[in-house]
Amino acid sequence: YEMAPYFGHAPFQIDQNLIVMQICEEIAAKHGLMCLFQEKPFAGINGSGKHNNWSLGTQDGVNLLNGEQITEVSGNPEVFPVIMSALVKAIDVHGDLMRSSVSSPGNDFRLGAMEAPPAIISTYLGEECTKYLEAFRTSGKAEIYKPTKKSVNIGVDAIDLFTVPAEDRNRTSPFPYGGHRFEFRACGSAQNVSMVNTVLATISAWAFKDFADQIDAGAKPSEVAIKALNDHWRVIFNGDGYDPAWKDEADSRGLWRIDSGVEAMNCLGSEKNIKLFSELNVLTKEELLCRRDTNLEHYIGLIEIESNCMKDMIKQQIVPALKRAKMDTSALEAELKKLLAKMSEMHKESDTYKKAQIARVLRLEVMEGVRKISDELESKCPAEVWPLASYKDLLFLDHNQDAHGNTVISQHRIASKAFI
Repeated sequence: YEMAPYFGHAPFQIDQNLIVMQICEEIAAKHGLMCLFQEKPFAGINGSGKHNNWSLGTQDGVNLLNGEQITEVSGNPEVFPVIMSALVKAIDVHGDLMRSSVSSPGNDFRLGAMEAPPAIISTYLGEECTKYLEAFRTSGKAEIYKPTKKSVNIGVDAIDLFTVPAEDRNRTSPFPYGGHRFEFRACGSAQNVSMVNTVLATISAWAFKDFADQIDAGAKPSEVAIKALNDHWRVIFNGDGYDPAWKDEADSRGLWRIDSGVEAMNCLGSEKNIKLFSELNVLTKEELLCRRDTNLEHYIGLIEIESNCMKDMIKQQIVPALKRAKMDTSALEAELKKLLAKMSEMHKESDTYKKAQIARVLRLEVMEGVRKISDELESKCPAEVWPLASYKDLLFLDHNQDAHGNTVISQHRIASKAFI
């Protein structure tokens, strides 16, 4: 399911998004259901995310990312390419902050999988906008940006052809330009996107200030913009972000690629980012470090809950069931020992950052190892003995109902599997 609200002022839209999430959870509970906002509750199946459609506007309602509108209002075709050039620079220089803003425990499973963009920060501008900026930086002359339109036939006789802008967001890009706005596609579904939008506003303000300082010092706006495009063109990528070769290419370009959510969270405490937020009077050093530590502690706490849940499920449910079926549990119990050892290592570590690093290994390596063996045993265990709901039970509940709509598999099994 997808909920698509109207555009609005960012603080109000963020609040409304959080309210909708709470309402979904409360209404689901009233009907005996659970509304899952986890980014990746089921391995191998599409996860969930938020697409943060973001633009910049004046108090008079002029959209700075609408090339035709800003040109008409300003009377100057240079304004739009100068604005886009500043944003390209901001994305390239502060990609670590963008990656940090979408770092959450669930997104460690999701980014780069199924329909989620990779953990490499780049921007897709589309063929037309890219050609437009290429012509601008080559010739130094700005034309009015007028993207072409294309006809859409949805295959319904009763609905005539209609036209839409030729620009379209690339679903494999974390931050594509879709005409009049950028779409930050890497946000996690369980996230409060306040920090996401704070980061976007802050890095934009930084780039605009940088441009303004150079212009005030005597440089021409077009010269500043062209230099920014030449220096930061590498961050524009219109290709397939899922292509395995893109990782190596991104590394060769020198782009921000932070695969680990823990490492991305820790970026908030870098000297560069502390200076950025403090100089713009957005967050003090102390406030930024507090956010970093809170994010890391949240990560640790969630992995602690999940690992304890896995431990109990293996010890109290799965191993006893396998033994009843007279199956060999030695491989699973060996993996369980690794789990307990890594949990103990995490508990003993006092440094928050190091503890979070251990938690990430615990979750993405050790727990995955336990899961792999458990799944193999599940495929061999008689269905009537296995104590938990299968994927089929969970994902096709309508196939497991009687004529009156009542679920015919064990409610206990459903709850247990859903909790994992």
